[in-house]
Amino acid sequence: MNTVTLSPKFQVVIPLAVREELHLTPGEKLRVIRYADRVEFIPVRPIQSVRGLLKGMDTEIEREGDRL
Repeated sequence: MNTVTLSPKFQVVIPLAVREELHLTPGEKLRVIRYADRVEFIPVRPIQSVRGLLKGMDTEIEREGDRL
């Protein structure tokens, strides 16, 4: 686990290993979320990057008789 220090300007440096694993680039936007007692950074990805994510998913569902 990596540890970072909050600077006097409230900045943090994301460790190199994490940047490489997540393919982060300079200038990339991150969403900051407070979750319980922690802070999470989530990369904002373009919607096109999830294209095909659900490929092969079964889309057939059983419907009630009055919903056909």
